Order: sequence, then C-alpha cells, then structure tokens
Amino acid sequence: MKRILTLAITIASTLTGYSQSLGYTDLGVLFSKDDNFGTARFEAMSGAFGALGGDISAFSINPAGSVVAKSSSFGLTFNSRNTEYKAKYYGNTSVTEDNYFNVSQAGGILVFDTAYNSEWNRFALTFNYRLKSDYEGLFSINGNSGQALFNEHPDDTNNQFDNGILQNFRNSTYGDSSIFEMGFAAVHQNKLHVGAGLKFHSFTFGQITRLEETNEDNSGNTLDALNIQDSYFEGNGFSLNVGFIYKVNQNFRFGVAYETPTWYNEVLEDSNLAVFDPSNDRYDDWLGYTEISATNQPFDVDSGEEYNSNIFKLRTPSKLTASAAIIFGKQGLISADYSYKDYSGITYDENDSYFIDTNQNFDADFKGTHQINIGTEWRFDRLSLRGGYHFEESPYKNALSEDHISGISLGLGYRFGNAKFDLSYRKSENNSAYNIYNSPNVNVDSAELVNNTSRISATLTFTL
Repeated sequence: MKRILTLAITIASTLTGYSQSLGYTDLGVLFSKDDNFGTARFEAMSGAFGALGGDISAFSINPAGSVVAKSSSFGLTFNSRNTEYKAKYYGNTSVTEDNYFNVSQAGGILVFDTAYNSEWNRFALTFNYRLKSDYEGLFSINGNSGQALFNEHPDDTNNQFDNGILQNFRNSTYGDSSIFEMGFAAVHQNKLHVGAGLKFHSFTFGQITRLEETNEDNSGNTLDALNIQDSYFEGNGFSLNVGFIYKVNQNFRFGVAYETPTWYNEVLEDSNLAVFDPSNDRYDDWLGYTEISATNQPFDVDSGEEYNSNIFKLRTPSKLTASAAIIFGKQGLISADYSYKDYSGITYDENDSYFIDTNQNFDADFKGTHQINIGTEWRFDRLSLRGGYHFEESPYKNALSEDHISGISLGLGYRFGNAKFDLSYRKSENNSAYNIYNSPNVNVDSAELVNNTSRISATLTFTL
C-alpha cells in the first residue's frame, strides 16, 4: 500500500521566495490604477469628459468641467460588475466567474451666478465620492508543470518527492480604492472655464493565495503540500488637480488638466510574508508554520501562525490630460481625451534603503503610458443614446499588445422633469501572465490569464 504524507505549510518571502502574492512592484502599479468609475452617463461615454464637463464625474478628469453645468445637481450611482477569468496552464484551462455590486458614485455640483456685474459670471462648488478601483476577485489555476517545488517532508528528509503530479492554485482578493474629491470652478465671459480640486484617496487591499502541490517519489509514495499566503494593506493619501476648458465657439471646445502625484504618507502592511530582522529594522527572509499528519504513522504537530506589521510611504504618478469636444447644437456631441501617466515615477520611501531595489525596478522596467477615451451622445427629445471606446497601455516596457486594456461602452438616458435616469454598459478585456511561483530560480512557465470584465451602472440625478 502506498504511503501518503500530507504537509500543510505556510512559508513566504517578500519578493524572491516561492511567493505567489503580489510584491511591492505589483502593489505600486495596483494602487496607481484608476478604472474610471463614475455616473452612468460618464461610463457610457468611456469617461471622455475632459473638455465636455457638465457631469458630476467630469470633475475627476478636469475640475473646470463643473462650471460648465448651469444648474445644481446631485447624483447617485449603483454598479454591478461581472468578471470572468480564463487561466491556461500547461494545456489545462480553468474558468472562474464572479459578480459584485456596490455604490460607485455619490455627489453633486452647486452652481451660483454672481450677484453683481462681472466678467466672472458663474462659479461652482463640487463634492463627490467615487470608486477608483474594485479589488474583489477570485480565480483558479490548475495543471501539471512536472516540477515539484515542495519535495521534502520535514519529518522524512531522506525521501525526495521530485515527481510533480498536480498544481492547484487559488487567488482571492478583496477591498477597493476610493476618492472623495471637492473643488471650485469659475467661468470668464462664458468662454474660459478654470477649476482646481483636492482629492482624498483611500484604499484597502487583501490577498489570500492557496497553492497545493501533489508530488510522488520513485516508489509511488505521495506527498501533498499546501502553501498559504495572506497579506493586507491600507492607506490614505491626497492629490491636487487643476484644469481649464476653453470654448472656441458654440461647436468646439478644448481643455487641459493636470493631477499631481498621490502621496500616501502612511501605508500599513499586515501579512505573513516577512519576518522582522533587527539588524536593519525591516521585515526580510521568511517565516512559516507546519501542521503535519499522515495516513499510517503519527507526526508531531507544530503550529503557530505569525503576522507582522510594517508602515511605509508611497507616491503614485501624476497624470496629464488633453481633451477636445465637438458639439452639434442640441442634437449630439463627440468628445475625446488623451492622458499620459508615467509609471516609472512610482516611488516608495526614498529615505528607506529597503526599497532601493524596488524603486530602481520602476525606473528600469516601467514606462509612461498613453490612454485614449472617446465618447459620443445623441439626443432624441428626452431620450439620449451614448457610446464610447477606451484604450490604456500596459505600464510594463516588455508588455505585449494583448496586455493593453481596451473596450467599448454603451448607454442611454431619459429625462423626466427635474430628474433623469441613466444606464450604461462597459466591457473591457486584457491578457496577463501570472506566476504562481515568483522565484527567478523556479523553472515553471507562468499561466496565461485572460480577464473579461463587464460593468452595468445606473444613475439617478436630480437637478435644482
């Protein structure tokens, strides 16, 4: 009868061990992303509002857009997201699908006409909460690389289990990133719109990975290994944005906006991915615990999971946006935004020697990215029909064309009295490589992960 050994082990390292959790480089990119959540009208036109303005969510792109609105308004948006993951690993394809529901936007614009004769004849105050990124997700990877990384039982070190039979990986993430923004805008002679805003950023992110290996020795004995990694991050930061929109005439306008880097002065890390090293006051190396049992022989059990906390600083990149819009009277419009964001500018605490390598990685491996959003809207009495296209480059220098994010959006709106109801559908797709083993010494191919995401948003807006 074959002897079956079961090993349940939690073992980790910050970046170079058998770690399938996100490293600091990946986290820097993750917390720099903005998935353009907003009102349903904003999402239906793929967020192309930099020169258009008038919508509550337009403030996120260009704060001058608030004063394009001539009446005060308040809006609330509900969002439903569906994500399908397809993971290809050594000839095997695993499909995982999940659905999430949340409030993705809530805010308003207060518009005031000046009480005296002035060339600055209108100003606006804006306050808005919006979801920046939604981190809820779950996917699985299954297959057999033929490699056995956990090939030795701690109580049976004379026997090597070098024949890999199966790898089963499961990744679960949770949390979100959000922004509360507020600002001021004014218009000069009904042509030049200027605005400035302050954004307060907040995020929570957790990841639990579970890697199972089944390995055999040359005698047919089997060892089952379980590797679990658990990490959690939270942080608060701020950024500033300024911009202008200029109406050349009734049919054409253009705008430029700039958002500063986001400064997170205190990011909390709580994880089992590192152990404290008193020699440099940092968390390095690895920690672990084992719970061992077997079918036909007893083993001592030594268990005790330890979590460690760490605090660091993070600066995410700035963003520059140039926009233009063509207005066809009350019949319709076409709007386009171009944005540039340099991911090589992501920086962890520059005074902390622990992050020297990570900061150098951003300089060496990342680049400035180009993002294009195009939207259109056509009105038929009280009904409006909308559509859009969005494209965003991958920030990695060695990215393939399929690694970029692209998609379409559709939507409609209906106005009744002082209220309107908007509905949108947005679909995006991108491919990426995912390493269930992050060590450069592990000769195992990465999985090909295809992400298909669709979002449905509904907004109710009241105008005063």
